[in-house]
Amino acid sequence: MELLQDGVLAFLASVGLVSLVWLVAGLMRRPGPAELALVLPLKGAAPALEADVRTLRRLRHQVPEATIVLLDCGLDRDALLLARYLAQREEDVLLADGDTLAVCLTEKRQAERE
Repeated sequence: MELLQDGVLAFLASVGLVSLVWLVAGLMRRPGPAELALVLPLKGAAPALEADVRTLRRLRHQVPEATIVLLDCGLDRDALLLARYLAQREEDVLLADGDTLAVCLTEKRQAERE
């Protein structure tokens, strides 16, 4: 009986030690923050623009380092004004068109690093 108890104790000790080493190794190899862009392509009148941005803001609570990008793919005048307003009002919301998308994201990354 004593041999069985010693065996169980040795097994639990080894599992605990392996778990501790695994935890320390995982903390040392932890990657930096991920860079993620939630891109919302917009076209025409974009009637659900505010609701879509609200949904993406809720999603961003699960991924706090994400940036919301409103991509102008041919918005009409009123929708463009609303998209500009939302981009100015919200901290992590950018408005870009297809040509300036990469530039906007690069500038955002550089501003965060400073």
